[in-house]
Amino acid sequence: RFMRRFGEQFRNDPRFGGPGGQGGPRFGGPRGHGGPRSMSQGSGFFISADGYIVTNNHVVRGAEEADIVMDGGRSFKAKVVGTDERSDLALLKAEGTDFPFVRFAAQAPRVGDWVLAVGNPFGLGGTVTAGIVSARGRDIGSGPYDDFMQIDAAVNRGNSGGPTFNVNGEVVGVNTAIFSPSGGNVGIAFAIPAATVNSVVESLKKDGTVARGFIGVQIQPVTAEVADAIGLKDAKGALIASAQLDGPAAKAGLKRGDTILAVNGEKIADARDLSRKIATFAPGSKTKLTVWRDGKEREFSFEVGRQPAA
Repeated sequence: RFMRRFGEQFRNDPRFGGPGGQGGPRFGGPRGHGGPRSMSQGSGFFISADGYIVTNNHVVRGAEEADIVMDGGRSFKAKVVGTDERSDLALLKAEGTDFPFVRFAAQAPRVGDWVLAVGNPFGLGGTVTAGIVSARGRDIGSGPYDDFMQIDAAVNRGNSGGPTFNVNGEVVGVNTAIFSPSGGNVGIAFAIPAATVNSVVESLKKDGTVARGFIGVQIQPVTAEVADAIGLKDAKGALIASAQLDGPAAKAGLKRGDTILAVNGEKIADARDLSRKIATFAPGSKTKLTVWRDGKEREFSFEVGRQPAA
């Protein structure tokens, strides 16, 4: 068996590692063609009595099925319903019924709230560690939609895909990555927030994939120098570096040099904030952008497109 140590998106930075790798409740899926059976391991959790399971994409990447081993030793086969590389989430379906399951929290935790991380670090067996929410909205450079919750509960290899609970037993996140110069726990772990997980899971359950909004622009941050040059009071928003030919934004009249300040009246903090907001819109939905051009605000309305797979 060959264990994947880290998620692909963190391989280029030795500080960040998805805590998948060794251990966990042996989520395994074959990879490769004709060679030795390749396995990846991690943690996961049931979200419904009929066997739907949430884990990380990097735990089951390339697999069509998985072996699920419960904490008590019972084992099941599960098929991969769908995966989403951009959020590093995957949805599986186990064979069977009446599984015990957990629910997502309706509200996001506050910084300082206690949390419990559950998983199977280093193959030791079902393990619970405690800590607090250290920060929210972390960008760790893994992709355009980074919005991680940082926790200080001990998370190690084997914890990938396991749940982060609040003190009421509700899932507030999915353990996904660690900051670690040494490769082990140093008290800085990252979890995908429950709101993101819930949204992605619903899409995977319905279509087997995630459809994200797309407006067809390349954007860059608005620095203080740029804001001063174009007459903006505050260095906020997203500057359009280029508009894709025949893309939704170009068709609506947006062009290079425009600065997007708000989406449907909601102000944009920066370029990454715009990417996250647009991605939440369903393709085909009507959207209004507030844009700074030639020293004044203008409004553009158009239909959101579907983000290409690549």
